[in-house]
Amino acid sequence: MSAIPIVGVMGSGVRAHEELAAPLGRRLARLGVHLLTGGGSGVMESVSRAFAAVEGRAGLVIGVLPFHEAGAASGYPNPWVEIAIRTHLGQDGAEFSSRNHVNVLTSDVVVALPGSVGTASEVALSVRYGRPVVLFGDLDRARGLPSEVAAARTVEEVIAFVREHIGGSADADSTTIAP
Repeated sequence: MSAIPIVGVMGSGVRAHEELAAPLGRRLARLGVHLLTGGGSGVMESVSRAFAAVEGRAGLVIGVLPFHEAGAASGYPNPWVEIAIRTHLGQDGAEFSSRNHVNVLTSDVVVALPGSVGTASEVALSVRYGRPVVLFGDLDRARGLPSEVAAARTVEEVIAFVREHIGGSADADSTTIAP
């Protein structure tokens, strides 16, 4: 039995960016990978819902959840998280107390949708830890980033990037599972 690759999708916890996240989630599910997000709302929920809706998928929806002093963070996990990894770590940033390190280090490939400070830190951590990372949507934010950060204008370009970096380890192909 071979390991199923993990694709981390990072992005806004507020805005869903449904036009990017939903098609991406469906295509990733058909690729035969696990989906990893921060387990919250916004992009995380949108991509998770689309991924989970694909029948016959091989992968699961994984959420790496933050913790607050008052207890579990409100809104976590979203309803589509199938494996919740509860942490003692905070929500945002590149500090060692942030769960963003876990998000990036657990992912074989990172896809960054539009977001804010937390997403930017995950892109920087991807470069720092040598994880393949591709920006999808709002490509103006790619200016000034290191050459290790790729950019994709379409879902097809994102999927090609993911395939390139996971090699032949994905079991399914977009032609094997119905849309």
